[in-house]
Amino acid sequence: MTLLAIIIATFVGGALSVLIAASLTMAMLGRIVHHLVSLSAGVLLGTALLDILPEAFESRKASPQALFLTLLCGLMFFFLLEKAELYRHSHHHEGDEHHHHHGFDRQQAGRGGWSVILGDSIHNFCDGIIIAAAFLADMRLGVVTSLAIIAHEIPQEVGDYIVLINAGFPRARALFFNLVSGMSAVVGGVIGYFIVGPWEALFPYLLVIASSSFIYVAVADLIPQLQHRLNLRETLTQLGWLAGGLGIVVLAVSQLHGG
Repeated sequence: MTLLAIIIATFVGGALSVLIAASLTMAMLGRIVHHLVSLSAGVLLGTALLDILPEAFESRKASPQALFLTLLCGLMFFFLLEKAELYRHSHHHEGDEHHHHHGFDRQQAGRGGWSVILGDSIHNFCDGIIIAAAFLADMRLGVVTSLAIIAHEIPQEVGDYIVLINAGFPRARALFFNLVSGMSAVVGGVIGYFIVGPWEALFPYLLVIASSSFIYVAVADLIPQLQHRLNLRETLTQLGWLAGGLGIVVLAVSQLHGG
């Protein structure tokens, strides 16, 4: 049952993002992607700080000093991985007010398109391992962690899809690359199930590494995209989506704890 839950959870994120991208027009995607980024940031921060980290520290299988050191090393690891262009995100698109010059996405895909696809595949593979570790530690934790990753996966993959379309990729080909990238999470989940399972003593450290991934993505990638000069209404809307992401986590944790 645990392996089945891991497969379902890792499959849903990639498949759902492709379905959303396939069903909506480019204009609609352009309007909602920045809202999804705000929502994703709230979900990732809420899951890391309100659920996964407390779970790791409450396990009492590792000292707080060791877990904080793991958190620090995890943040540095993901920073270095992104520096190597193996942990990239592409939530921007032409006309998204990020102030890239015209044709920026075409250059990005032309010069580094395969790097973006490879980076997202590695990122999704890591997400799969994180989901596997969370389910093996606790089924409830696995559900909340999967929720956070799915919430983050959707704007990430939709953003990649917009970049590829703007760069001249045919719609079907862009969707195909998104699906392949997303399915690497399934591979990571299955491998994680068999590799992580026997090492129960390492679960607190794996959970902290998962938290470092969520915190790094939210703070280094998502939140900077939200740092634009906005009017009061747009700012309140942005805060509303962030609060909504946090609220989803709080509600999910309380409901699952209650169950």
